[in-house]
Amino acid sequence: MRRLLTLLFLFLWPAVPAQATFSIVAVDPETGDLGIAVASRYFAVGAVVPWAEAGVGAVATQAGVNVGYGPRALELLRQGLTAQQVLDRLLEEDTFPRKDARQVAIVDAQGNVAVFTGDAANAWRGHVTGKTWSAQGNILVGPHVVAAMGRAFENTNDELAEKLFAALKAGDEAGGDSRGRQSASILVVRKGGGRNTSNDRYVFVNVDDHPDPMHELRRLLNIQMTINHNAALARALAESRTADALASAEKLVRYQPLDAAQHVRAGFVAHLAGRIDRSLAAFEHAKQLTLPSQFKTIWEEQSARVPAFQKVLDDRAFVARVLGPTRP
Repeated sequence: MRRLLTLLFLFLWPAVPAQATFSIVAVDPETGDLGIAVASRYFAVGAVVPWAEAGVGAVATQAGVNVGYGPRALELLRQGLTAQQVLDRLLEEDTFPRKDARQVAIVDAQGNVAVFTGDAANAWRGHVTGKTWSAQGNILVGPHVVAAMGRAFENTNDELAEKLFAALKAGDEAGGDSRGRQSASILVVRKGGGRNTSNDRYVFVNVDDHPDPMHELRRLLNIQMTINHNAALARALAESRTADALASAEKLVRYQPLDAAQHVRAGFVAHLAGRIDRSLAAFEHAKQLTLPSQFKTIWEEQSARVPAFQKVLDDRAFVARVLGPTRP
């Protein structure tokens, strides 16, 4: 019996995930957004690694993980300590075993970055840092994983959530976790940026267990960003910020490229922003996705729903270019 139990343990042991991952923490100095993206061959990595508080900082705690590093780091940042001071304090206070196997990265709201990779973390282990970010990992296929993450982050001209996803995707495509794929998560915080009341979680999407977690994370992120930019578009129109409204309308088209209603709305908003060529292009794209009768129905629904679009209807020459001349 003892021999049988030993054999079962040896057979099952490789399936028990170690505390390993690759992640990136960052701050957007223009918007103040703070966030983390993480992926791993580990169940529900989003429940362990990412911690963030709007206006305070973001933390990734992994490898020989001490989950307490997350809330404690945010508490210390709230007290006014810098990222490096917080990291020093965490390591000083840590009395649990295997401290030299920890990996933790911190970015504070002022853009300071601090990171630690213990010598006992499983190879390959390491990190790279930029001006406002840190990419790190352990049990990776090699150092090119975090290098690819940093390049992708720097080369993506978009809001923080998209820069984080680009970095994570690049790390995955570079080989990522040497054990394979299982889970992924993105957390971005922004003051008042979350859904409902008193919520700063602008993005928090998790893939706990999936054969292709990056593809699933992209699907979930598209849904979340659609929700975010629908709200941002409505606010911008109500406040007559047409340039901001157009930016959100075009993001919505990107997240829902086959939704003709999104293209129609983008067409209306582009007209309000004085971008007539972009407006005409958006309406033309919507027509390509629908039958003529469907397009007219969507046009009427959109123009009736949003009072600001009345200004577009008042431009009779423009309306004729889109719908054709009206009969007397």
